[in-house]
Amino acid sequence: MKVYFDNAATTRVDPRVTELMVKIMDEDYGNPSSKYIMGLTAENYVREARERIASSLKVKPSEIIFTSGGTESDNMALIGTALAKKNRGRHIISCNIEHAAVYKTLEFLEREGFEISFIGVDERGHIDFEELKKTVRPDTILVSMMYVNNEIGAIEPVAEASRIVKGINPDCYFHTDAIQAYGKLVIRPKKEGIDMLSVSGHKIHGPKGVGFIYINEKTRIEPIIFGGGQQRVLRSGTENVPGIAGLGLAAELYTKNHEEYIKGILSVKERLMERLERIEGVRLNSLPGEESAPQIVSASFGGVRAEVLLHALEDKGIYVSSGSACSSNHPAISGTLRAIGLKKELLDSTLRFSFGIFNKPEEADYCADCIEELLPVLRRYTRR
Repeated sequence: MKVYFDNAATTRVDPRVTELMVKIMDEDYGNPSSKYIMGLTAENYVREARERIASSLKVKPSEIIFTSGGTESDNMALIGTALAKKNRGRHIISCNIEHAAVYKTLEFLEREGFEISFIGVDERGHIDFEELKKTVRPDTILVSMMYVNNEIGAIEPVAEASRIVKGINPDCYFHTDAIQAYGKLVIRPKKEGIDMLSVSGHKIHGPKGVGFIYINEKTRIEPIIFGGGQQRVLRSGTENVPGIAGLGLAAELYTKNHEEYIKGILSVKERLMERLERIEGVRLNSLPGEESAPQIVSASFGGVRAEVLLHALEDKGIYVSSGSACSSNHPAISGTLRAIGLKKELLDSTLRFSFGIFNKPEEADYCADCIEELLPVLRRYTRR
């Protein structure tokens, strides 16, 4: 039995998305900047994808800019804001459980003379509002806070955070890395005070190498990629038409089938958490049900190294990821696990299980059965 429980890393492309992309690559492969019919056809695919995505967020199509993925979108938001607002201030606030696409970009900006402040989180992975209030200053130009944590699935209260930030400094931009949130949660940037929002296609059963950034029409940032001036000069370069069209369709499918998709994903999450709770020496780091993201479960297995259990599960046809896979030199990575107060001995004993629309509850049972079988053996081996 093959069980793919690493959907937070990447997802299997929906066959309907694949079919559309192949058609474009085989038949409708024109450059969207060309003026003849093949170019116009390609341009229509881009326009339709932009409309589909805008509809899913209840924003304007002109506020959607296509990128190569979530990393570029995060870089565009952070560096673009820094360049546009450096004369107003050089202070940026983020959270100590951010993805590398954010914290590595902030490290770069720090070397360029910007001051970076990281807000802490509680044992559930939620930001400290009081610390946020004390940290916002008149020279704060940007707050960047992830919507859903990629390791434990904590949902950050971004709407309340934005309200606090803008209540203190109305000119401060608010950006969220929504790469693990988009499609899984209902997001309304206009209502939630989000000025910029980053998304990656391959987390929602779309293709790799394509994503988008929502930029509120009143938000002014500088481009970081220069060239032919495509996409309102904010992101030059010939558009990846098959990828963009595939992303647009994946977004529409998630929007139209949201209740059905999330119900299915939650059923797998709840089944696995229920089973893991019964196993001795297992600590769940994710909140149950809809209290955290529907697609992520983080669990620590006392007495066993994560990598050893990961490969033992792989031998059983189960694919998961290590909860502390990144380096430990930065407060934002396995910093996620340290930030929530996980005991030191469990930092290297944590796995992440993440689900998609093709997973079924019986796969959770098989996974739990294998873990119950493997743990006693692996713990004896570890003690030796």
